Amino acid sequence: MKQYDDQAAVVTGASSGIGRRVALDLADRGAVVIGLARRAALLETLQHDLQRSSPHSRAVVCDVADVDQLRSVLAEVEGRYGRVDVLVNNAGVYESTPIADPSHDAYARVMATNFFAPVVATQTVIPGMLARGNGIIVNVSSDSARAPEPREGAYAASKAALSAFSECVAAEVGARGVHVHVLYPAWVPTAMGLGDGTGSAPPKLVRRTEAQVSNLLLERMGTTRVDINASRLPLVAVLARTIMPTAYARTIRKYGSRP
Repeated sequence: MKQYDDQAAVVTGASSGIGRRVALDLADRGAVVIGLARRAALLETLQHDLQRSSPHSRAVVCDVADVDQLRSVLAEVEGRYGRVDVLVNNAGVYESTPIADPSHDAYARVMATNFFAPVVATQTVIPGMLARGNGIIVNVSSDSARAPEPREGAYAASKAALSAFSECVAAEVGARGVHVHVLYPAWVPTAMGLGDGTGSAPPKLVRRTEAQVSNLLLERMGTTRVDINASRLPLVAVLARTIMPTAYARTIRKYGSRP
């Protein structure tokens, strides 16, 4: 397994789900991990678990949507550990946003966490990475960015924006030793993935566990490949909308007409 000995790694949204798994796996592979999230009680448990394998790791309460707080925490991490070698922008929120119920506030909340926070975090740590000539940034996107579905305009738009931003930055800094990746984790039974529990699970070919996604990410990040796909099946939708646009649009409209 690829090791991250003595590297300083920041993981946002680390209190649960994919973020927690990635934080723990990084610690097991030798990194000093700083896990950020909003829920103090869960972070206390996370810090205890991190320090079993990485004594200098810690968990910090931080609402990434508060960009001033986010900048301050990242600056404190750089001051304490001397650098940030790995940044995993995993924190994310989902709100259903049917267009018949236009809520600007919902769009603002989703964009603040899913897009603007990773942008600010990237801008904060990348000068140090460029100065050292190495570093890894991972932005966790969603297949909704490439094949959006009805009633998720805010979420899909935030993830599409994040993917585009990541690709732009990857092209800009890749030749200077900094690797920027977009992680597409497929469907994982996290709290966000399960939603209210009334929906059906997707096909097995797009289901992944937190451990599977984390292992894939830790093995592939730091390479020249920008996209890291936990499942390639969702790419079929991207291909279908390109070669069969009329049929694809008809299917999506039919899905969107459901109550």
